[in-house]
Amino acid sequence: MSVENNTSSKPVIQVLGAGPAGIAVAYALAKSGKSDVEVLERAPVGGGNAASFMIDGIICDYGSHRFHPVADPDVLNDVKSILGDDLLLRPRHGRIRLGGRWIHFPLKPLDALLRLPKKFGFSLLGDSLLKPLRKKSSGPRTFSTVLYDGLGSTIAENFYFPYVKKLWGIDPEKLAVKLAERRISGTSVSKILFKMLRMLPGMGDETTGKFFYPRKGFGQICDGMTASAIELGASFQFSSDITRIERDGDKVQAVWIKGKDGDVRHGSDQLLSTVPLTTLVNLMDPPAPQAVLEATKAIKFRGMILLYLVLETDQFTEFDAHYFPELSTPISRMSEPKNYYASAEPKGVTVLCAELPCDPDERWWDMSDKELGEHFCGWLADVGLPVTVAVRACHTRRLSHAYPVYDLNYEANFNTIDQWLLGLDGLLVFGRQGLFAHDNTHHAIAMAYGAADCLNDAGQIDTAKWAAYREEFAKHTVED
Repeated sequence: MSVENNTSSKPVIQVLGAGPAGIAVAYALAKSGKSDVEVLERAPVGGGNAASFMIDGIICDYGSHRFHPVADPDVLNDVKSILGDDLLLRPRHGRIRLGGRWIHFPLKPLDALLRLPKKFGFSLLGDSLLKPLRKKSSGPRTFSTVLYDGLGSTIAENFYFPYVKKLWGIDPEKLAVKLAERRISGTSVSKILFKMLRMLPGMGDETTGKFFYPRKGFGQICDGMTASAIELGASFQFSSDITRIERDGDKVQAVWIKGKDGDVRHGSDQLLSTVPLTTLVNLMDPPAPQAVLEATKAIKFRGMILLYLVLETDQFTEFDAHYFPELSTPISRMSEPKNYYASAEPKGVTVLCAELPCDPDERWWDMSDKELGEHFCGWLADVGLPVTVAVRACHTRRLSHAYPVYDLNYEANFNTIDQWLLGLDGLLVFGRQGLFAHDNTHHAIAMAYGAADCLNDAGQIDTAKWAAYREEFAKHTVED
């Protein structure tokens, strides 16, 4: 056992996790100069699920990622400043499969009018016209009832219900209302039509129907912010295996990390955690109360397998992303990385990335890469996208904590954990994994900036200000 001592007069802030939220809070605190910041990350690199990596010379992400123009101005301005000309403004050019047909996504009025199956279109129109006469659902509100009441049966049953069942592995009536509030921005046909009308020329602004994407992959955002944080004095320790979090009663005092000659103690004036809240609770020494431990067992995360099919061709399609809401196709989305960062290089090869929602106890999880690649090709053939070129290989990445699961009991379990963590002095929890939030990257960075703003020069938290920030975070809505 050894102890690391701090010789600086500034408060010491430890940050757990070097995903977007952890990196952003280190950057914000280092920029402010009001504390010494040390980020501890278990992985050998930062970025978490927002990192990028190379496959056969092609920059790949952990699924389909975009940086959305609706980001908080401070967040967007910092990302623009850090990346400069490497932050590209790209047109969205995806498509979704509805009723056996491919339709542009995001929906465009003319394309939807021409390509939507007539029966689907007339039913959707009927749902909109008859909404004032439609009887509201009785009984407890769920994801299912909110979608039925707001959108009607056509789009609920043909799009949202199968899609969310695929993503979360749970029937819609067993999902909480919160999922509709956080995940679906258009909870009425009129809102969907308004979003479609904004896609018409002259109806939106210069970023309508577009997204920001770094020239060197989505991970360039985290890489650039990490480099800037280090230049400003922040410290990052990768491959750090945390063994326990030391607390004395309600006071968190230190983080212990596995070392070559025994565990090393890192004393902390304030611990900022962005790791999964279940992981955080289980690291506590002494352990959390039994009720809190039981709640961590009940909280669920949805896993995902990412399949990277390497094809010997310049380009598979012109589209950046394909969406598959139908249950007959196990994957939920497919992206082609070269189409995101507008590069024709390298020649003669492209990669398709498919997102397969899947938990470790499901049949797909233990399949070999070769088997999954064969299934991937079969699924594409089934939807009219046959692979007619040579397949070089299929690579996979497995994510155990891809999405928080908002089942009907999640809120009670989350509140049990959250209230206990809020009662600990010297600890602040935030980020997608820490607050069990299904958010975008720009939301995670905004949370980090809020956390940094709540710390004073002595390293103490302004709890009233943090409570106000938490109320704002609860209003975040996912951008697709």
